[in-house]
Amino acid sequence: VQLQASGGGLVQAGGSLRLSCVVSGGTFRTYAMGWFRQAPGQEREFVAAISWSGSRTHYSDSVKGRFTISRDNAKNTVHLQMNSLKPEDTAIYYCAKDQAPYTEYSTKYSPSTTDFDSWGQGTLVTVSS
Repeated sequence: VQLQASGGGLVQAGGSLRLSCVVSGGTFRTYAMGWFRQAPGQEREFVAAISWSGSRTHYSDSVKGRFTISRDNAKNTVHLQMNSLKPEDTAIYYCAKDQAPYTEYSTKYSPSTTDFDSWGQGTLVTVSS
């Protein structure tokens, strides 16, 4: 399985970006997908996830209400729409594939890096103040 992330760039605070991640070599439609980010000197942290069916989405508290994750199974692609960006959103953003098929996270569960076994190369998002 290969994941190719794109869409990062430089944007002013308050602006928007849309990240995309194309998955090849696997059965995309049966796996939950997630986005994580890693700022310099910090650990990789969870941003958003979407269940295999697309019926459930999960967000970290820091992005809830500003970011939207979605998936297009016909194009083997997962998107992350990021609005009202803040300087603290600056990081490398990684897409990831869940390690098990047909995963539906419970409402209160916050996915972690150990739930995912395949990762994209990352795309840099820089938000200027």
